[in-house]
Amino acid sequence: MRVVVDNGPGKGRRPQTTTLSAKPPRTARPVTTLRAAVAADAPTLHVLIAAHLEEGRLLPRTLGELADHAPRFVVAIQDDKSVARGERIIGCAELAPLSKTVAEVRSLVVSHDARQSGLGHRMVEELGRRARREGFARVCAFAHDARFFVRMGFSIVPHTWVPEKIAHDCHSCPLFRNCGQYAIVLDLERAHALSGTGKSAAVGNRRG
Repeated sequence: MRVVVDNGPGKGRRPQTTTLSAKPPRTARPVTTLRAAVAADAPTLHVLIAAHLEEGRLLPRTLGELADHAPRFVVAIQDDKSVARGERIIGCAELAPLSKTVAEVRSLVVSHDARQSGLGHRMVEELGRRARREGFARVCAFAHDARFFVRMGFSIVPHTWVPEKIAHDCHSCPLFRNCGQYAIVLDLERAHALSGTGKSAAVGNRRG
């Protein structure tokens, strides 16, 4: 594109021209879908979680336990013909039962190149819907930064309000009572009721 700049009348002056480079067209983000994980996804989950251990302060997971518990995970995938299975896993999250009424969201990871797209919210929402279908009353999470979950309707509570987590994991953890994590809880029935009235409740009020 050429733009003519007229400097006004003047002897010997010629209009100056400058060339503006056209902006490259924006490339649309690839379509991302969610599905339940299967045992064959375990190696990819292991690599994805391991790559974000330090950044996200996640707990390390063994390949064996990921294979055993793969159905607990929801994974976010994009079509990618350059890989053997034709799809690339770019995010994951697990719904781990702590008791008959409480389940925990853990190992929530989104690849660097897929962030800022709402993918983390979508996976937590999907796990919230799954938790309701499976009869859980509450979903909890433990994180060093609680803002993500608070924006989704979770509440920060004392650790003692989640005794199931303490009994299941904390007593055997070397950082017990000194982990620096927030305990965050969502009442699923309350969240579902709020979503039905159009009020703010991120888990359970959207599909997909």
